[in-house]
Amino acid sequence: MMRYLAMAALVAMMGLGLAACEDDPGPAEEAGQNIDEAMEDAGEGVEEMGESLEESAEGGSGGY
Repeated sequence: MMRYLAMAALVAMMGLGLAACEDDPGPAEEAGQNIDEAMEDAGEGVEEMGESLEESAEGGSGGY
C-alpha cells in the first residue's frame, strides 16, 4: 500500500512540474536563444569561408 502511495505522490509531483512550465520564455531564455543563433550564424560563416578557401586552392594550384 505504501508503494502505491509513493508512486501516486511521484506522479502528482511530476504532473505539477510540467504544469508549472510556461510557454512564454523569460528574458534569460531569450538571451540564450539569441546567443545560440549568433553562434550558429558564426559557424555557418566560418564554414562558407572554408569552402571558399578550398575552392580557391583547387583553382589556383597550377602545376604544383
